[in-house]
Amino acid sequence: MSSQPIGIFDSGIGGTSIFKEIHALLPHENCIYLADSKYAPYGNKSHKEIVELSIKNTEHLIDRGCKIIVVACNTATTNAIDYLRRNYNIPFIGIEPAIKPAALNTQTKAIGILATKGTLSSQLFHKTTDLYANGIKVVEQVGEGIVPLIEAGEVDSEAMRYLLEAYLEPMLAQNIDFLVLGCTHYPYLIPMLSKMLPKHIKIIDSGRAVAHQTKAILASQSLLNSSIAIPEIQLFSNSDLTVLSSILDNKFKVTYLEF
Repeated sequence: MSSQPIGIFDSGIGGTSIFKEIHALLPHENCIYLADSKYAPYGNKSHKEIVELSIKNTEHLIDRGCKIIVVACNTATTNAIDYLRRNYNIPFIGIEPAIKPAALNTQTKAIGILATKGTLSSQLFHKTTDLYANGIKVVEQVGEGIVPLIEAGEVDSEAMRYLLEAYLEPMLAQNIDFLVLGCTHYPYLIPMLSKMLPKHIKIIDSGRAVAHQTKAILASQSLLNSSIAIPEIQLFSNSDLTVLSSILDNKFKVTYLEF
């Protein structure tokens, strides 16, 4: 099974921020990435809808022989990963906002969380916050409208800047010194955010930690690919392919697939 692919899915192109970290850390692993852009964003859908979409994606990756599945979507993780782990006999890696390192290192005792409504309203998010952020002011902000702009290729647009200015203002007013990105689409905003935020505010996302956790789980189950051959990287989208290709700098072939 070690040569079988790592499966990765997201509500769209955002999970490529996770794919890039995994591919950089595990360059010989075969990978299959599903961009479920047809149904993006997940963040404003009901819990039931998110679970159903996660099942659809999971079963497609299992049918393609994946040895592990990375749920490269915060909303899908916080709403569906418990169900997936109970019902499928395959390891799952989830994505949660990196609240713990922010809460442990804040000097102002205030951190900001920019995430989707689906993530911020989930039981898993509140459980994690209660566990690690006791005594810390957590300023939550729903990033309404951000994912559709990224999916449309408008990462650097004026519309994006307008949204971010509105979302950052209440966080800055609360004297945050960490901004936690709670959606895998959001790392693509780091260049813009870095220009907009005061220099002392640190931006945290989960990508590198997820890649290391993926490696650790594969190693623990003797599933790391021992081959040094050029890996097979398959990227699929059920919507327009242009943005997905461009956000990966056209380094990988992207194929349209109805799923």
